[in-house]
Amino acid sequence: MCSNYLNLVKLIKYLLVFLIISNAVFGQLKGRVEDRLGNAIQSASVFNSTRKIGAISNQKGGFSLDNYSVGDKVIVSYIGYKSKVLSENDFKQMNNLIIKLDEDDSLEEIVVTATLKKIRKSDSPIPISTYSSTYFRTNPYPSVFESIQLINGIRPQLNCNVCNTGDIHINGQEGANTMVLIDGLPIVSGLATVYGLTGIPQSLIDQIEVVKGPASSLYGSEAIGGVINLITKTTENAPRISLNTFSTSWGEVNFDFGGKYKIGKNKGLVGINYFNYSNPIDKNKDGFTDLTLQHRISIFNKISSAKNDLAFRLFYEDRWGGQMNWTPEYRNGTEVYGESIYTERWEFFGKYQINDNWFAQYSLNGHNQNSVYGNSPYNADQKIGFIQAVRSKESEKGKSLFGFSYRLTDFDDTTPATVNRTRTHLPGIFTQLEKYFDNKNTLLGGLRYDYHSINGSVVTPRLNYKWNNDLKTKIFRLSFGTGYRVVNVFTEDHAALTGAREVVFEEQLSPEKSWNITSTWVQKIYSKTGIIISLNGSAFYTRFSNRILPDYETNPNEIRYRNLEEYSTNSGITFNTQALISNALQLQFGLTWIDAQIVQNKIRQRPLLTEKFSGNYSLNYNSPSFPIRFDLTGTIIGPMKLPLLSSLDPREANSPWIHDSNLQFTWKEKNIELYWGIKNIFDFTPDENSIARAFDPFDKNIDVDQSGNVIPTESNPYALSFDPSYVFYSNQGRRFFVGFRFQKI
Repeated sequence: MCSNYLNLVKLIKYLLVFLIISNAVFGQLKGRVEDRLGNAIQSASVFNSTRKIGAISNQKGGFSLDNYSVGDKVIVSYIGYKSKVLSENDFKQMNNLIIKLDEDDSLEEIVVTATLKKIRKSDSPIPISTYSSTYFRTNPYPSVFESIQLINGIRPQLNCNVCNTGDIHINGQEGANTMVLIDGLPIVSGLATVYGLTGIPQSLIDQIEVVKGPASSLYGSEAIGGVINLITKTTENAPRISLNTFSTSWGEVNFDFGGKYKIGKNKGLVGINYFNYSNPIDKNKDGFTDLTLQHRISIFNKISSAKNDLAFRLFYEDRWGGQMNWTPEYRNGTEVYGESIYTERWEFFGKYQINDNWFAQYSLNGHNQNSVYGNSPYNADQKIGFIQAVRSKESEKGKSLFGFSYRLTDFDDTTPATVNRTRTHLPGIFTQLEKYFDNKNTLLGGLRYDYHSINGSVVTPRLNYKWNNDLKTKIFRLSFGTGYRVVNVFTEDHAALTGAREVVFEEQLSPEKSWNITSTWVQKIYSKTGIIISLNGSAFYTRFSNRILPDYETNPNEIRYRNLEEYSTNSGITFNTQALISNALQLQFGLTWIDAQIVQNKIRQRPLLTEKFSGNYSLNYNSPSFPIRFDLTGTIIGPMKLPLLSSLDPREANSPWIHDSNLQFTWKEKNIELYWGIKNIFDFTPDENSIARAFDPFDKNIDVDQSGNVIPTESNPYALSFDPSYVFYSNQGRRFFVGFRFQKI
């Protein structure tokens, strides 16, 4: 009896020990997720990656995670905050665990383009897309112009097969409708829209913000179709030293250097970009260079003090393209065809914080272009000065913005359009009011008045509405805006300068005008397994009046310019999705469908070089076991209507489907990165006959009638003349690249 009792006592002891050990090994983890100020974070993901189970925090930030065992890896994450991997020290109180998450500015949730002041992207009534500098590292390019093709709905368009000039199309609109800003200032404009996008040092770009649709009510002329704002790094967030250099199998060499310094109380930031391509290649055997040869250098310096930020940039570029045997001695001659452009450019810009409510922005830039297209010289000189003062104020009920600006453009070139040097004055005044009805509904209204010294008064209003749920995981925006643009054909449309076509102005050109309505929906989804999904869709409609379009078809020997008598429209839908899986795998893809129409004499037709469909995708994987990153990126572009010379032209009237895919591997160890990969994996290039009569660039062997029209002959059965305007994509095919990055914080 006694022995049985003792055995029972031992059994109870063993059971108690077992229960204690079981509770220690497999327990329930309870706690609360909050920010640094102690505010609850709802819908945060608490994921046990060891056992592949998770939980979502409730409205008070609380969560409960079953089957936790000591040593399990638990990851807490929420968009807008830095993910946190819990350590053993965090588990001292398993039933009352407090997890604090720090805000993550690297997720680029802060924007300035909407209201000229820093605000959270989710708080902006105006839909803005943001892309960090690290986003563009997934497929490195030597210039911003090329890198921006990674953004859905944005396409860099080449306008010449010879010198590779280009512009940026947003949702199928003409590149001249896109306003490019640096730190919110209209610096890349006029002449710079042709060749000025290639020399901006990427090492100093912090993020790129994109507004699709008219933004003239805040930024004035040129913002008729959208805004691309290049935000440079501040002296606080820039590394002490950064270096990035890469080379391709075509012989391209790119070098980017960035660094910061301190002089007294002032902090400075310097950047240098150097690019060289001097290896003529003619893979399509048409006798012309497939890629324009370039030699350029850009130097950037930014100095910050307590109230003032000022910066300057110097840029020089020598580029040429043409027949393979062209050398500078043939410049402006008729023996060997070449297009040679020397560009010199300087910029000075800054911002001064007057007080808490007032700040001033200013810029001054000069651009000189010395160029020859075959035997047609084109020289131009441009200087632009800009200043604006802005007052902003915020209260519990909303924000107000008021400002006035002045822009002076001094321009001269060697075309008939500019007989004497011209100066245009553009003073403007604008206001914007943002009203908070509650924490879910916001309404923004804006109005701008400009007076152009040649074209007179222009008024541009806009209205924006935003709704969001309490957690801002669902956001709806509805936007209405207007825009206008004063046109300079020779600085914006390169086709007017190159080739053998004569430029004809049928009338005095009036400013283009547009109005647009856009609706967007954003939704973020958090799963218990740690997967974070972001969905973004929009629908847009834009109507243009006084549209200025080049007419290549009325006369094959001319480019005719006039204001459209009726109207044109641009409508479509876009969709983007992004998924982050366990902090290792990230997927992204975007689709854009565009319906662009020109209505003339009640007949609707598609404009040239405008795609109906485009898309992009990326797959990024960070190996948890090895310091290797894998990036697969790609662009898909649907057929575009191309400019034929006549009904006899044997070339295709529409471009084929374009698929440009790229693969990159990156090895990282502390401050060093080595990367290598393949561009244009499927080796897509346009047809070999994209330049008409490349063998006779000076049209020495064609016959014309009394009206100057080319007529078919035995040696020229299709009645063609030399024309490089039939261009829709780069001739640069598959190539390999290798690069090196170094960064010291």
